[in-house]
Amino acid sequence: MGTGEQKKSGGMRVILDRRSVRDYTGEAVDADSLDLLVRAGMSAPTAKNMQPWSFIIVTGRETLDRLAEGLPFGKMLGKAPAAVVVCALPEQANNGSAELAVIDATCASENILLTAHALGLGSVWVAAYPYEERMAHVGSVLGIPAEVVPLCVLPVGHPVAVKQPIDKYKPERIHRERW
Repeated sequence: MGTGEQKKSGGMRVILDRRSVRDYTGEAVDADSLDLLVRAGMSAPTAKNMQPWSFIIVTGRETLDRLAEGLPFGKMLGKAPAAVVVCALPEQANNGSAELAVIDATCASENILLTAHALGLGSVWVAAYPYEERMAHVGSVLGIPAEVVPLCVLPVGHPVAVKQPIDKYKPERIHRERW
């Protein structure tokens, strides 16, 4: 195995192999795995370590179905056994910045997506933010306070099939020292 291949083992393999998963078997995701996903989210970096986020773990079939109804790209929630809703808390962000809260919560979301893949689960980003009607829908279904930003819904489940990774590397998008 060459040096490049050695560097693709372990954590790099999780990053390079992760795919968006929209088809789930329906098999339940155990509570320990869901807890680990949220722990991974809480391990993300944040501006001044303010951690301006909150997470809602959803496992109720009726709630998942209601979320799917108002998210045009969230129909897979109808088959997912669970979801993690990632919320940004602007009032708790560095300088009370909504933008920084969203960035920090986005980092947490990526950690959740990568951890789901590492656990052999599948997930996909379903955006609520920045769409007012989607945020209002998620907020209404889950009783989220008005000052909290529902960033995304991450369905989680056991994938029906394992898809091959997509190589997204584009060397033409890399600039060395200067544009």
